[in-house]
Amino acid sequence: MDRKQHIAIFTTASLPWMTGTAVNPLFRAAYLAKDGERKITLVIPWLSLKDQKLVYPNNTTFGSPSEQESYIRQWLGESIAFVSSFDIRFYPGKYAVDARSILPVGDISEIIPDEEADIAVLEEPEHLTWFHHGKRWKTKFRLVIGVIHTNYVGYVKRERNGRFQFHAVLLKYVNTWVVSIYCHKVIRLSAATQDYPRSIICNVHGVNPKFLKTGKKKFEQQHSSGNQAFTKGAYYIGKMVWSKGYGELLELLREHQNELAGLEVDLYGNGEDSDQVKEAAKKLKLTVRVHPGCDHADPLFHDYKVFLNPSTTDVVCTTTAEALAMGKFVVCANHPSNDFFKQFPNCRMYNDGNGFVEATLKALKEEPTPLTDAQRHELSWEAATERFLSVSELNQVCAKEVDKNSSGRFASISSNLLKNVEDTSAYIHHVALGFETTRRAFGAIPDSLNVDEEQCKELGLATPVEGESVKITD
Repeated sequence: MDRKQHIAIFTTASLPWMTGTAVNPLFRAAYLAKDGERKITLVIPWLSLKDQKLVYPNNTTFGSPSEQESYIRQWLGESIAFVSSFDIRFYPGKYAVDARSILPVGDISEIIPDEEADIAVLEEPEHLTWFHHGKRWKTKFRLVIGVIHTNYVGYVKRERNGRFQFHAVLLKYVNTWVVSIYCHKVIRLSAATQDYPRSIICNVHGVNPKFLKTGKKKFEQQHSSGNQAFTKGAYYIGKMVWSKGYGELLELLREHQNELAGLEVDLYGNGEDSDQVKEAAKKLKLTVRVHPGCDHADPLFHDYKVFLNPSTTDVVCTTTAEALAMGKFVVCANHPSNDFFKQFPNCRMYNDGNGFVEATLKALKEEPTPLTDAQRHELSWEAATERFLSVSELNQVCAKEVDKNSSGRFASISSNLLKNVEDTSAYIHHVALGFETTRRAFGAIPDSLNVDEEQCKELGLATPVEGESVKITD
């Protein structure tokens, strides 16, 4: 009897942090496991208590991985209408305050035993492999698929201090380096990411089914009761940091206050720049209210008609997809990150400030066009999973064949040379990242080469002996 395909999905965040790399890989795991034809394991970071307090909202903390797993499964169960059987395993992680992200500790590939190592999906492969020191991913797994979520180079370029421009160039080359040596295939969610060898552009994300249900209710409300389905005006929701669109939005509102006279906008979010955003909003003649962050699925948002999203730093903006799924108008920039949304009639794009004003005023006056069944499907996780399986070719070829084809389809001097260069490059990365001084120079968190005693206890690992690394197993 043929053994089931085993897909291990590694990601860089986990609930209750409501970020894309926590939510989307969770849904990917659930929908890939839905038909029971594959064995799916979701591998997520475990943070010690001090880091949990920095990352997780509303003072939510967990005393053990099993407690956090229960929380995650309960949240998922409230979002989907089916039971999905997949495993959840944890790897040790540390929160980098300056980078505002979680970084792996130790060799996290060891979470999956060698006998189960079949296919690995690396959500944010550059992020997961910048400081990787351990078995080479392409050696451990027969097929490694990277899914690019974030435009890290774009974030660095947006820093106001010019000295970061050199960092952006360096980061671009480092990203290309690690993704090339550790991934067989790369999926870019949109053209807003940097380009990679062996990459294809495809949005393999969907929306939480809750938003599609809300959209259906609004459709019924529009066509049955005769009442106005949307009674509120414009809003924006997102992490309250300048780089997430707040700067662009407030600047557009400031420059066009006269044309937009009477417009009221509600902003929802939490973040490091909340106080500055509030101060900037107070200086406008327009009514701009700033509120604490809230789940976009909350009924609070159901009656808004227009979602304003000028952000161009997201690769594919989840909240834009959610707003469209709820039947709203979306006013967004004509930018590669929004290409996927051009197919939806309620998506109104602009090229400049005057276009923003025109699109916003027109959306406030009109009523959204109800989504067709086909359009709803395009936004769903069912469709996203179909796209993922298609572009990754998991239904057409086995991982072992892909590995062989990638290295030996054309047995020639040039192909062997390329393989030798890649092997040498991977070896250099492995050796360089095995020293604390080199790791620190690359930007790694101090003492992240090996798992510390605290996380060993929390994850049930063997306590490290001085001078020896800890083998991470589940």
